[in-house]
Amino acid sequence: MELQAPRIVVDADACPVKREIAETARAFRVPVLLVASYDHRMEAADGVEIKQVDRSSQSVDLYISNLVNAADIVVTQDFGLAAVALGKRAIVLSNRGEQYTNETIDYLMARRHDHAKIRRGGGRTKGPRAMTDDDRRQFQQKLTKVLEDLQENREP
Repeated sequence: MELQAPRIVVDADACPVKREIAETARAFRVPVLLVASYDHRMEAADGVEIKQVDRSSQSVDLYISNLVNAADIVVTQDFGLAAVALGKRAIVLSNRGEQYTNETIDYLMARRHDHAKIRRGGGRTKGPRAMTDDDRRQFQQKLTKVLEDLQENREP
């Protein structure tokens, strides 16, 4: 059975590693699709396609959910979208290079739910720490590793 060629699909609204994705994808000749709402200004580049969608809160997630397949690599920090992409057997990475798995997503979704309950009750929870150059390097290294693994496991 021949595997489909991979592509990288990015939840681009708040993605801080778009440049790193484009650089790495170009090196592996893998196409990139950046999906964002019309509120975000982005320009296509060599190997990078832009898809802009309605600005409603779940438009990007719904577009990606309907599009993604098992050959794709999805980059998102949204646990709900990550869960859907995993259900479609895609590889899913966070903006910091953490690979979401079926084993970890349930815990992350439960933690998100618990934090939302705290906030609804008037409490406060910590947001993500600021993105660092080390985070960017870690992401790029993980994406490179994923693409190398896919390349090695592909049928000629």
